[in-house]
Amino acid sequence: MTITTLALLGLAFSLDLLLAEPRNAVHPVAWFGHFVGALDREWVETDRGQRLVGVGIALAVPLVPALAAGGLVAFGLALDPLLGAVLAGLVLFVTISLRSLLELTETVLAATDGDLETAREKVRGLVGRDASALSPAELRSAAVESAAENLADGLVATLLPFALLAPLSLPAAAGVAAWVKGVNTLDSMLGYPDKPHGTASARLDDLVMWLPARVTAVAIAVAAGSPRALWRARRWARAPPSPNSGWPMATLACVLSVRLSKPGVYELNPEAPLPTVADGERAVTIVGRAAVVAVLVAVALAALSDAVAPTIASAATTTLESMGVRA
Repeated sequence: MTITTLALLGLAFSLDLLLAEPRNAVHPVAWFGHFVGALDREWVETDRGQRLVGVGIALAVPLVPALAAGGLVAFGLALDPLLGAVLAGLVLFVTISLRSLLELTETVLAATDGDLETAREKVRGLVGRDASALSPAELRSAAVESAAENLADGLVATLLPFALLAPLSLPAAAGVAAWVKGVNTLDSMLGYPDKPHGTASARLDDLVMWLPARVTAVAIAVAAGSPRALWRARRWARAPPSPNSGWPMATLACVLSVRLSKPGVYELNPEAPLPTVADGERAVTIVGRAAVVAVLVAVALAALSDAVAPTIASAATTTLESMGVRA
């Protein structure tokens, strides 16, 4: 199963490099986003009632893509093992985004050198803040921050559980990857302070992203050959309101020796200057290398999972037999 998992990782990343993301009209994540958009409304008149509705949304809605993805792969496996495996690889492909992230970051960085209107327009694809008054250096900061944060959201968070579960069950691997993507999408669309029905989604995303954000920070430090940067980043990792996004962002700030800033909200590595275009280009290179590190971690997880799979199967069989159930 390790060979199968490696092949699926290769398939997903090859498609990402060749095609980037599918067009919204055929992208399952975009379809899910439309569904979430329909839920973004006032359900009841009180904030407390909205929060209670939000708990139901957070618990139930991510199960929609999870069950769809897992069921699709299970159906494919029932027809043909190769078909099921390919479908699992396609699920991973649509839940990751690396090439689009790096290309958009590069576009914003280049536009800050003389075409601020384009930079301000394009950066909206990376961050949710108002960019109309941002300086060129602040626009570059926003792009670099997003590259670090979205490496966790758009790659590591779905890649690692997929790799861990694929040797055990392809439907489970696909389902969990889709579930995580669903949680991320809910948070990105509903998880704002002025939307009480998104509070539970934001808290769930905080929980889900706790480990991926820190793994991403380690990957950035390793990719840059600077473990000391990870240690320094601890001083500012908790400065952003999110309990997780500060880790990869602060680590990248320390690696680059730049200040990353969201005006009025946080300053990471505050004594350094804001990034130049060259700093931004270096950030894109480091984030790309960190993605490779994350893939190597995923391969190691797949090998570990494959090694313990017989033990898990044996324990399950023993448990069933002790209960009088024939495996």
